[in-house]
Amino acid sequence: MNTTISNSTLTVSIKHAGAELFSINNNNKEYIWEGNPDFWGKHSPILFPIVGTLKNNTYTIDGKEYQLPRHGFARDMEFQLIHKSENSATFSLASTTETLKKYPFEFELQLIYTIKDASLDIEYKVINKSDKKMPFSIGAHPAIALPENFENYAFEFEKEETLKYYLLENDLISNKTKVLETTHNTVPLNYSLFENDALIFKTLESKSLTILENSKPYLKVDFEDFPSLGLWTKEQAPFICIEPWLGYSDTAENSGDLFEKEGILVLDANETFHSKFSITIL
Repeated sequence: MNTTISNSTLTVSIKHAGAELFSINNNNKEYIWEGNPDFWGKHSPILFPIVGTLKNNTYTIDGKEYQLPRHGFARDMEFQLIHKSENSATFSLASTTETLKKYPFEFELQLIYTIKDASLDIEYKVINKSDKKMPFSIGAHPAIALPENFENYAFEFEKEETLKYYLLENDLISNKTKVLETTHNTVPLNYSLFENDALIFKTLESKSLTILENSKPYLKVDFEDFPSLGLWTKEQAPFICIEPWLGYSDTAENSGDLFEKEGILVLDANETFHSKFSITIL
C-alpha cells in the first residue's frame, strides 16, 4: 500500500512498508532512485534502532545478548498511516512481541512527511514507552536519482571545512581517515570516491549539502539536527545517497554494550525525541 501527498509544486509518494519514501516528482521529473535491484533495491529506508553495523551483529543490554541486522529492523516492517492531509502524512511503527526479542524496549516510531513549497520535510519522532532509559540511533538513507552521467554532478558543502571521513573495514568504522578534497566547497562526483564503500563523516560543520548538475543547483539536503553524514553509491549506479545520521557503525574496539556505543542516543523513560531533515528541489 502507498500514500501520496502533493502541493502545486511536488507530488510525493511513500510506501507503508518501511514508511519508505519512493517518489518526489516535480513537473514529471523524478528525483528519487527507482530501486532497480540490479544496483540497489531500495529508495530511502529508515535506519532504526541502529545505524550501520554492529560488531558480530550483536549487542548487550544488562549483560544479555541480542542481535540486530545492519541498520536495524524498522525498514523491513509495515507502518500504519495515522494521519493524512493533502500535503502531509504521518506513519507509525510500534514495538511488538517480535521486536522486543531483538530490542528489549517498548517504543513508537513516527515518520512525518510534509511538503512545503519545493521542499519535503521528513521528521522522525521516537517515543520511549518503556519505564527505563532507551538507547537508539536513527538515520536516513535517501537515494537521489542522477539521470545524467555521474561525472556531471558535484557536491557543494555549505561551509568551507576539512572534510575528514572514516573508512569502513568489514562494515565497521576503522581508525583510518581520509580528507575529501574540495575546491570552493565543491567536490566533483566520480565512482572512485566510493571504491571503499560509504564516506562516513562523524561530524560536519556544514548542515546542508547541495547536488550540482552541470554546475547548476539540482537538489539540496538540509540536516541541522544530524551531526553525522554518510555518502554512498554503487559502481555505475545512477544515484547518490545523502544520509543524515544520529549514530554510525561499531568500531572493532566496541564493548558490545549498547549504552556504551559511540554515537548512541539515550532517551529517558516516557520521553519523546524529535529530529528533522529536508530535501529541496532547486
